[in-house]
Amino acid sequence: MWSSFAKFLLSYKHYVLSGLILLTIFFGFQARKAELSYDFTSAVPNDDADFVFFKEFKSQFGDDGTVLGLGIQDKSIYQLKNFTLLNEFIAQLKKEEGVTQALGVPQLQYLEKDTINKKFLSKSLFSPFPTSQKSLDSLLILAHQQKFYENLLFNPKNDAMIVLVTIDRKVLDSQKRQKLLQNIVVHSNLFTEKTQIKVRFGGLPYIRSVVTKQVSAELIRLLAFSGLATVIILGVFFGSFTALFIPIIIIGMVVVWSIGFIGLLGFKMNLLTGLLPPILVVIGVPNCVYLLNKYHQEFRHFGEKNKALSYVLQNIGMVTFLTNMTTAIGFGVFVFTPNQMIREFGVISFLSVLSTFVISVLLLPILYSYLPSPTTRQLRHLDRTPLQKMLVWLDFVVFQRRKWVFGIVTIIILVSLGGIFQIKPLSFMLDNVPHNSQPKKDLHFFEENFKGIMPLEIVIDTKQKQGIMQLNTLKKVEKLQNILAKLDYVGRPLSIVNFIQMGKQAFYNQDTASYSLPTQNERPFILQYLSGGQKNNQASTLLRTMVDSTGQKMRISLKIADIGSQKLDELIHKIIEPEIEKIFPKNGKIQARVTGTTLIFIKGNLYLIQSLQSSLMLAIILIGLIMATLFRSWQMILISVFTNLLPLLITAGIMGYWGIPLKPSSALIFSIAFGIAVDDSIHFLARYKQELVKYDYDTFQAVKVALRETGAGMFYTSIILFFGFIVFLYSDFEGTIVLGGLTSTTLLCAMVGNLILLPSLLLTFPAKKKFKV
Repeated sequence: MWSSFAKFLLSYKHYVLSGLILLTIFFGFQARKAELSYDFTSAVPNDDADFVFFKEFKSQFGDDGTVLGLGIQDKSIYQLKNFTLLNEFIAQLKKEEGVTQALGVPQLQYLEKDTINKKFLSKSLFSPFPTSQKSLDSLLILAHQQKFYENLLFNPKNDAMIVLVTIDRKVLDSQKRQKLLQNIVVHSNLFTEKTQIKVRFGGLPYIRSVVTKQVSAELIRLLAFSGLATVIILGVFFGSFTALFIPIIIIGMVVVWSIGFIGLLGFKMNLLTGLLPPILVVIGVPNCVYLLNKYHQEFRHFGEKNKALSYVLQNIGMVTFLTNMTTAIGFGVFVFTPNQMIREFGVISFLSVLSTFVISVLLLPILYSYLPSPTTRQLRHLDRTPLQKMLVWLDFVVFQRRKWVFGIVTIIILVSLGGIFQIKPLSFMLDNVPHNSQPKKDLHFFEENFKGIMPLEIVIDTKQKQGIMQLNTLKKVEKLQNILAKLDYVGRPLSIVNFIQMGKQAFYNQDTASYSLPTQNERPFILQYLSGGQKNNQASTLLRTMVDSTGQKMRISLKIADIGSQKLDELIHKIIEPEIEKIFPKNGKIQARVTGTTLIFIKGNLYLIQSLQSSLMLAIILIGLIMATLFRSWQMILISVFTNLLPLLITAGIMGYWGIPLKPSSALIFSIAFGIAVDDSIHFLARYKQELVKYDYDTFQAVKVALRETGAGMFYTSIILFFGFIVFLYSDFEGTIVLGGLTSTTLLCAMVGNLILLPSLLLTFPAKKKFKV
């Protein structure tokens, strides 16, 4: 088949080349449709009970991840000039399209008792706005007496305050978000310039905006770094312009096709798909190296260009297809994960890797058929002394020191197992934000002054209409809130209870000692005043987000610190939920349930790790089946799979000893690395299979020749892969850094395993004549 294909390709190369160019133009136009993703999809399956409940919560109470927090801590903010500028700053924020509400101390509302109409009036505390420092100071005293806003808008123990900016969900999920956030930053910078007071940013809208903005910059930088590393390595290995130029053309076309697939399928560029172009640069070059190295070997043997190119396709065309297929499977198994972002990454990477094979196997022979025959200088890399010395040393180790090899491997396995048992799953909601970045520092500000800004919700369901307003229920909620408020890492709870407490304080003329739930006797009067003012009371807007329309359900909103998935899981399931059950038993009439973005993050993290582990097992099975079609020997399959599982074991051990936690970004490594690493095994075993027939099943001779003929190519490609992935260490994202560092380590170990352990195992377990070739 490959002989006919080679003949067809070289005979009709003009038409094939034209077709490739037209397809690249087509994908180039499709690539223009690819947009940055503004939606961070949950990793939890849609039919998961907690996720279904969370969606119901959002439909009843609204989204919990649409609030942007602007933090300020400076005594000078209470100077009249600066406080006036803060008021103007917030007024400017309100005018921005997409901002539904902006609330800070200058916009603070309080309740005033209207004894004539028996209702509360919502009034602005700073209206009319003070014109002297004395009047401002007196109003600030009154503001700090409003217990409702304590630890919500200001921290009474220091000068920290928050401006809460609520953003329309439709804007957050569109391209308008970036412009809106940029405008908010501009307003903040102007405020800082005028007052010399620093503004800190927190909340999911800002964090997601930062990540999205960095994706495009990350793509360009890593693509440039990986391309530069590849060019340098190719130049060192082959030392000729054509050996650089042609792979660059091929990889350039592959990158265009991959981004074109994103646009064609209607996907969006996210953190993972943004990594794909630089990854394709890295994994696409080995195709060129194997084909080019084989072409030079065959040209030296035959002395005729077209015959050498034809012989390349005939002998390693199928092997090249299988190696690309195994790599594609290493990525493609992510299609079966519950996370939409990772599924899209799996689809695009699978198609892109197969496109890499198609473009390489078509374009490289065509372009070299147009070029002059290789010169002696261009073939010189085949005889390099250091490379030959390495091959001689490998031959010595494999044939003379096999016992040492197996002994060292046994020690490595035992040591790695010790590290594996130390691995702990741990993720942070801000994993993709650099540790020393300003967003991370700003997060610490909110955690230090307000215990956090990550949303968590508790839903109370009384199972009856207006059941929430029963005093007994409210007292139970108050008791729960008091317990939660004392917990570490948990910010002040907010619910309708606080609103009613605010009403009682207003009823008793802002007496702070009256900030509590009304007694049974006070209840009718307080509720009458509260219900009477709801139609024109701005604070009632908050009330409507705290209770559903029937009065059956209510929410308790919390802000917690980003303390990592493990501590968050313990905090929620071992501390918060048991405290809830003490007050609202599971079999009781009133049901309480934790939900919110933070809970879904914890569960999503667990789902992701489990699904990525399953993806690795699926990759091993599928790749094993592919190798079975090539070798039809369980012995060969087991040897090759074991050889390439060992690097994964070593990497997992390193993670344990170095304290690298298991998280989606690190779990992602194993399927990808296994799919790439097994390529060297296929190349070696394919040549070994040929030499077995040639030397009448003389295993020693077959291994010797296979090692000599494929060793150089395996070394070249592994070094390219190592340095190609190592450039990911220059990423701004911790997950990408871990992906690059651990993948490089895994592939380097895989190279050593395929050059030493694999041939050693073949010699120890020689093939029998019944082995089908």
